[in-house]
Amino acid sequence: MRVKRCVAVLTEEQVLNILKKIKAPDLEQSIVDLGLVRDLKIQADNVSLKIAVAQAGSQEQMQVQQEIVQALKQAGAETVGLRFEELSEQDLAALRGQGNGQNQGQNKFPSLLAPESKTVFIAVTSGKGGVGKSTVTVNLATALQRLGKRVGVIDADIYGFSVPDMMGIDERPEVEGEVIHPVEKDGVKVMSMGFFVEDNSPVIWRGPMLGKMLKNFFTEVEWGELDYLVLDLPPGTGDVALDVHQMLPQSKEIIVTTPHTTAAFVAARAGAMALKTNHEILGVVENMSYYPLPDGSKDYIFGQGGGEKLAANLKSELIAQIPLGQPNKLESDDRLLTGIYPADSLIGGLYSSLAETVVKKTTN
Repeated sequence: MRVKRCVAVLTEEQVLNILKKIKAPDLEQSIVDLGLVRDLKIQADNVSLKIAVAQAGSQEQMQVQQEIVQALKQAGAETVGLRFEELSEQDLAALRGQGNGQNQGQNKFPSLLAPESKTVFIAVTSGKGGVGKSTVTVNLATALQRLGKRVGVIDADIYGFSVPDMMGIDERPEVEGEVIHPVEKDGVKVMSMGFFVEDNSPVIWRGPMLGKMLKNFFTEVEWGELDYLVLDLPPGTGDVALDVHQMLPQSKEIIVTTPHTTAAFVAARAGAMALKTNHEILGVVENMSYYPLPDGSKDYIFGQGGGEKLAANLKSELIAQIPLGQPNKLESDDRLLTGIYPADSLIGGLYSSLAETVVKKTTN
């Protein structure tokens, strides 16, 4: 009688770390770093995944297949299901160019996705739009910078980018050869799809193209040394959110909701996705919690309890309750200057406390 092995279930993070040691033929880079690992799924001790290759059915494919199966089975996988897809000529040329550039020393800066990177990734997400996720992103990033941290922001809400406008940025990134330098505003480095779109034109792209643009933000941008990279994710659990979960297996997450129970119910989906992909939820931020009245009392315009209920459902904690309030204005007219709250304001102080909480939770 055959006795089945008793092994620990592999996590997505463990699988990706194993696969990082396997190089793509002719490219001399990890299949993970090149984004060639697709549709990774783990059920009990069974691992299935899709690998993009230059030519299906080739000797190179067989070589990669054997390496992947052997490595995962040695790590405890009972079965390994592999599928392959061919890269387009355009994708293959881009990958070869990326590999050649690194081999020739054109891109000397370290990738944020490199295993030795010390950057802490914080994804700010929500279940639905309109809850102030981008406001939380830019104010958290600014508050971390005020604490002396080296901070970057990726506006990964590619369809609904708003970070440049909220931070008062009207310039574009500088490009030197194949290297992109992020825009720096008040000590925070920023990359956004908004920098590459003219006149607020709509972005009509499918998921794979969005994933490539997002990966470029990590691999082709000279970020320098960062302590924190804060990502403003699109709401929900679509393609871009999934790409981030696969690219950043060790990312932390902050879930943003309003006090309304419906918003909290929808936000639970984003939290569930984080838990299923082994992302650590740092906590829940309840935005628009109340309106502070002149007499010191609070008007709970959108109700109460949504953030606490969401935190309880996710077995996390409510780490901030941010009231309604307007940031600075230009003196000349009524347009908002930025979406950043001054450090000495009520809301700015709350973001400072949030940043201190984040640092405490992410410091060993």
